[in-house]
Amino acid sequence: MAKGKYEYWLTPEGLLKLEGWARDGLTDEQIAQNADIAASTLYEWKKQYSEISEALKRGKEVVDRIVENALFDRACGGVHEVRKTFKVRQTYYDDKGRKCEREELRTGIDEVYVPGDTTAQIFWLKNRKPEQWRDKVDYTGSMTVEADGFIEALKTDMGNTFGAGGVAIEE
Repeated sequence: MAKGKYEYWLTPEGLLKLEGWARDGLTDEQIAQNADIAASTLYEWKKQYSEISEALKRGKEVVDRIVENALFDRACGGVHEVRKTFKVRQTYYDDKGRKCEREELRTGIDEVYVPGDTTAQIFWLKNRKPEQWRDKVDYTGSMTVEADGFIEALKTDMGNTFGAGGVAIEE
């Protein structure tokens, strides 16, 4: 009797591959393609074999955390260390007294201030606090408008602006 394809993917090596592909950011469809199976087969295996489901969750969780942290850092801004390469020129004299120059590349660390990114801040707040930061505000209270004074002021203003031939306002 032939072994089922799923058996390899339940081994430590197979589970590690699945987890690695998930950590690399591949979708379930891409993972299924790498495993040389149909996406529907992978979905069935995830339901049937908790080991496969857990390996994929572990891999995706790591990547999600990295992206969340990067978004948070981008939204907040701050001072960050940046590795930079500098060209350094050295002047020296050889044993015959001639002036010589030599250039070499050296790597150093520089600190730069990166301001917070407004788009990242908006994205973060709309997703973390949607009740306070969504674009559409639902108003549930009642509103009354005192219109008598407004209508009279509008009539007076319209009469002054347009004269006798102005727009007629009816109540």
